Amino acid sequence: MSHDGPGDAGVVLVPGVADVAVVLEPPLPEVLEGLEVWARPGPVEDGVVVHAPAPAPAASDATASTTRSLDGDRRRNVMDGESCRSGLSTGRAGSSAWWTGSMGKVRIGFFSFTEVTDPAEHRSYNEWHQLDHMPEQYPIPGVVFGQRWVSTPDCRRARAVAADALAPIHYMTLYLMGEPLDATLQEFRHLGRRLHTEGRFHQHRRSRLSGPFAVTGMVAARRVLVSAEAVPYRPNLGVYVVVRERAGAGAAVDGGDTGGAPDEDARLASALVAVAGVAGVWTFATSAEFDHHGWHPGDKTVTVCYLDAEPLAVAARLDEEVRRESGFGRQTLFCGPLQTITPWRWDWFDDA
Repeated sequence: MSHDGPGDAGVVLVPGVADVAVVLEPPLPEVLEGLEVWARPGPVEDGVVVHAPAPAPAASDATASTTRSLDGDRRRNVMDGESCRSGLSTGRAGSSAWWTGSMGKVRIGFFSFTEVTDPAEHRSYNEWHQLDHMPEQYPIPGVVFGQRWVSTPDCRRARAVAADALAPIHYMTLYLMGEPLDATLQEFRHLGRRLHTEGRFHQHRRSRLSGPFAVTGMVAARRVLVSAEAVPYRPNLGVYVVVRERAGAGAAVDGGDTGGAPDEDARLASALVAVAGVAGVWTFATSAEFDHHGWHPGDKTVTVCYLDAEPLAVAARLDEEVRRESGFGRQTLFCGPLQTITPWRWDWFDDA
């Protein structure tokens, strides 16, 4: 391994892996805390495939795999000649290396899978949520970002799986949240109660699944250039979502027994991100850490594929990957596409 670069910064060239450099940002103590890793396979225009705060790779080998504990979350950066080029040691082209734990400022995703109970109220529901309810969440300090998607009639017909509990849903909302987690969730719940009291809550809605899920992993397609952490902020045309029961009961994601789910999610994500039209994949899992806040979504994982192709154009191909990687067994509760919501374009159910 060689070092080169001005001042306190440097570049680590990994021997045996052509054209792969790891850029070291200052400061550079022996343990290299706060390392920024950028692995470039070939020309720069091929894009960045790894961008993750992680410990330094091993100095004497072309293959590096490191695991550590930080704030109770397990982070793993797996980097070798194959995964830097092709994604998570699978040989799949076009995906970046996978890493787990709480990455960057986003620590949890708060999901709401929602049914509108009166077919005549879709427009009023969307007007309320887009123009009143969602904007009111952003003053909460830990709310980083929010987005909504719709299961249009065409998306509903394209679902591969929809168990009874989630079959009626029309919409999915995802808020990304960061520190301070407890204060954010407390204020989030308090705000909901206050808006109910003020008559500012839609009356024709039913939440079929909601609650906080810990971020367990993320990956970006190499072609999109942005880091995996940035994928949710990149414009998308829709998402493809997989909701599954966890492989083990009572699992925790913060260093405890995970029932194998995070590894399964990582394998599935590495397969999904290789499909044309998928910009990146984030995975989430429930955690007992948040139970005291009052939401009890059960023992589940959610995989979200961010799409820059039309959801209906890629859904069948993604169905195949889910079937190949995990099967459509009884643990799968939902599997299908949803379309990005454009404000004021709320006519999907007008003819219902």
